[in-house]
Amino acid sequence: MKGLTLDRLRRDGEAMTEALSREYHESGAGLKASAELQPIYAKYPQVLGDEALALVSEAFAGAAEGSEAKRSARLLLDWQVEGVVSRELAPLDEREIAWEATAVVTLPDDRTVPYQQVAIDIANSTDRNARLTLERARAATVAKGLAPMKRERFQREMELTDKLGIASGYIPTFEVLSGVDLRQLAAQCAAFLRDTQAMWDDSVREVVKVKLGIPISEATRADALALMRAAEFDAYFPGAALEGAARKNMSEMGIDAVAAGRVRYDIGDREGKRSRAFCSPVRIPDEVYLVMRPHGGQTDYTTFMHELGHALHFGNMRADYPYEYRWLGDNSVTESYAMLFDHLLQNPRWLLRYTGITKKELPAFSRAAGFEELQFLRRYCAKLIYEVELHSGTTSWDALPALYVETLSAATSFRYDPADAFVDVDPRFYAARYLRAWQLQAVIAEHLTEQYDEDWFRNPKAGPWIVGQLYAEGQRELAHELAERVAGKGLSFDPLARAAESLLAAV
Repeated sequence: MKGLTLDRLRRDGEAMTEALSREYHESGAGLKASAELQPIYAKYPQVLGDEALALVSEAFAGAAEGSEAKRSARLLLDWQVEGVVSRELAPLDEREIAWEATAVVTLPDDRTVPYQQVAIDIANSTDRNARLTLERARAATVAKGLAPMKRERFQREMELTDKLGIASGYIPTFEVLSGVDLRQLAAQCAAFLRDTQAMWDDSVREVVKVKLGIPISEATRADALALMRAAEFDAYFPGAALEGAARKNMSEMGIDAVAAGRVRYDIGDREGKRSRAFCSPVRIPDEVYLVMRPHGGQTDYTTFMHELGHALHFGNMRADYPYEYRWLGDNSVTESYAMLFDHLLQNPRWLLRYTGITKKELPAFSRAAGFEELQFLRRYCAKLIYEVELHSGTTSWDALPALYVETLSAATSFRYDPADAFVDVDPRFYAARYLRAWQLQAVIAEHLTEQYDEDWFRNPKAGPWIVGQLYAEGQRELAHELAERVAGKGLSFDPLARAAESLLAAV
């Protein structure tokens, strides 16, 4: 297309992104067996062509540092690079999606379980032998099928990114495009792991001994899934009451739980639906799906509240903002809004108001929540440290599985499986987005408490502030910029460590 302009690129780019998002939504929700991505890319060749990349590269290079034009151009360039690479990787992505939707895990007694169901069954299993049997069969299936696909995809992604010549290597390219200093964040993660080691050692030994009756040296990742499930509290978190509790909470806070019909819930079971919940914005802000496959108990409450934070963010963005401020940007922002809501399940006042938990059970539940929070924080810190090494090119591909097991197992005390070394990796350093989101949600929660008291979650003034000052702005700002704007604070792991310590000490 001759004479391509930024406005035309935005318009066609949004049409392509909507089509891709719909494919991902329908395949992930079990509404179709696979995603057909290549025909969509073929329909919009100009969106990710050489002319488009040159156009946004020129805009980025020519914009003044600190200007709105520079912010916009950086987001568009990041999108172009990701899109060009994703277009080339579409056949591999389609292959992975089809595998995950159709793969079955065969157990020693010849019973079969759909791959998408296995994680749910492991978490729900109270029989450790059955749990470990499922996990071994899952790992063997992954090692033969999904892991080689994932490894090939990461290798190709790094090669394709390097060829674009944005910066000298995959990590420097990501840092230029994202505005995130990965190596600084990885150093903060290493410090957090050191600073919380004693607290974690005391907690994990006790929990594993009391709940599993085994020494910590025998604990595996499958055991961790069962512990995080916290099935002993299921009676206080009935599935039938979940949506009603969330709607009541949003109503009291002054937020429309469905954003005038723009947010749609899909929270029932369905064959082929992904076991991992997700929010799918198909048209922002007009058509947003919250998709969840039930696991049971407090896990579903936490998951639903997390995805609700995403959904309400996408469903309340300013419709007049350009494509890049609605669809693109620092995903640490939307993840922080999701975490702001899922962390309400650590709030005693919220729990007593919106769930069936009793004052008698509250301390035990709080300690379990603190254990889960610290485990996830340490896990994601380790993930980022490992993923930086994976993308650095300094460790051979064949040596990475051993490094993965060593890094994740040391941080969490649960033994990981080498089969997951390329499967347990989110694309484009999404672990960094989660970690910055954890930090940002702590800043926002502190600000809400200061402005609207400890019961901010039911203050009718808090909701409109969240919608107007946070959701409406899309992802125009970087996470650390947003923290400075709303609270005048920087991002840090310190409040997260304090919160976990407080939960673990609940009496």
